Amino acid sequence: MSGRRHQHLIDLGIQLPVPAAPAGNFVPAVAVGSLLYVSGQVPRGEGRIEFVGKLGREYGVEEGQKAARLCAANVLAQVNQACGGDLDRVVRCVRVTGYVNCTPEFAQHPQVINGASDFIVEVFGENGRHARTAIGVSSLPGGAACEVEAIFQVG
Repeated sequence: MSGRRHQHLIDLGIQLPVPAAPAGNFVPAVAVGSLLYVSGQVPRGEGRIEFVGKLGREYGVEEGQKAARLCAANVLAQVNQACGGDLDRVVRCVRVTGYVNCTPEFAQHPQVINGASDFIVEVFGENGRHARTAIGVSSLPGGAACEVEAIFQVG
């Protein structure tokens, strides 16, 4: 990595995870024109999913936010890889979709996905502000507590 955003990550004490290889017949990111579509990322760290379980049962909102933040870090790791290690190519984050693995009565999906949104704004500032959807689901791959996908404009 190089450039001002790389330095900003260092200043924030953030080290992006190693981008995970796809677990199926898909690619981690696809560029179409100036848009980069990043496949859903789970809260993977240290080679494993770090948050396995449901919000409203194993985890509360605060732990869910940490899981969503880790998902967003994995999204940025894929963006960084797709941009050849140059996050300065990112013009802005356009859209984030967050999926929350939760019990039927859990209704705080937006608060959980704030962990991802806050992380993206922390890294990109005003250009990190994005449109968003937060959805509750009954299960996710590997039992992950959440999953985040995103669309970025790149130059």
